[in-house]
Amino acid sequence: MEEVGSSDVAQIIIAIIPIVGIVMGSVVVFFYLLWNYKRRALLIRAGHYEQPEFDLLSFSLLAGLLLGSVGISLTVFLAIAQGTGYGLLGGIIPLSVGIGLLTYYGIKRLDKRT
Repeated sequence: MEEVGSSDVAQIIIAIIPIVGIVMGSVVVFFYLLWNYKRRALLIRAGHYEQPEFDLLSFSLLAGLLLGSVGISLTVFLAIAQGTGYGLLGGIIPLSVGIGLLTYYGIKRLDKRT
């Protein structure tokens, strides 16, 4: 019988750790969704459920600011590090999504005033 070296065992363990983490994370998300569904169903049956409100304007402002700042940072960094090329899309895409969300926020805010 051949003896397995410690480096082989270490490589197997390193390969298994992410798989176990993904499986355990999936189990946690599954049970969260299941229990949240059951809780909501019981609240509906009891007549105590209230629909949560979602503020789209606040969300678009926050997401637009975050994506815009991340996009600007990535675009500047990638332009300095790599120059122009397809790698620059990693910064331009979140920048353009952030600008779009901020534009939506501005248009909707102006519509509410009139």
